Amino acid sequence: MLELIGVSAGYGRTMVLHHATVTVPDAGAIAIMGHNGAGKTTLLRVAVGLLPVKEGTVLLNGEDVTKMRPSGRVRRGLGYVPQGQQCFPQMTTWENLQLVSTVKSELDGVLDTFPALTSLLTRRAGLLSGGQRQQLAIARTLLTKPRTLILDEPTEGIQPNVVTEIENVVTSLTKRGDLSVLLVEQHVGFALRATNSYYVLESGRVTSSGVGGPGAIDDVRAAMAV
Repeated sequence: MLELIGVSAGYGRTMVLHHATVTVPDAGAIAIMGHNGAGKTTLLRVAVGLLPVKEGTVLLNGEDVTKMRPSGRVRRGLGYVPQGQQCFPQMTTWENLQLVSTVKSELDGVLDTFPALTSLLTRRAGLLSGGQRQQLAIARTLLTKPRTLILDEPTEGIQPNVVTEIENVVTSLTKRGDLSVLLVEQHVGFALRATNSYYVLESGRVTSSGVGGPGAIDDVRAAMAV
């Protein structure tokens, strides 16, 4: 569904990614893990089209989108939820959702997925908790009807007592069977429970990959300790 093949990219003369290859299968879910500065967010920016590649190819549904603008990738089914629970803080939860869609059936669908937002529709988004804003950010992206969803550290900055709630939401998305998911996450246990396979990045290079699940925790931690 989404393939980054031999991708190298960076900022100015500073290269961050070095010949990285990552594949998100159709209706599958993968996790990208690594320490801060390993190149995870840079990889996502390349996938979305926010950062041009120096070398390599980006394929979406088999189409070469390496030089395509982000808007074109969205139209072809790519959804992106960046770090930081992004929303329009002066607008209500309902208004944030209606920026993407005013179709009642579509709005009802995302509220079924995120029932916690139902009682918050008239509250300004800036007054929501971090966990609530994260759910709003994901819900808004789902309204674009993505076939591939990219989540950049969805539990970052979330209160500990709400992390499990966000984890449950993300896991339900990765298990839907009609959505491909690329998840960047620092919590190794959660990332492996939520996905089918994983990649470990170190200094912009893929240093390890394998099948997900609880049995892979030791392998991932060992790879990240190098």
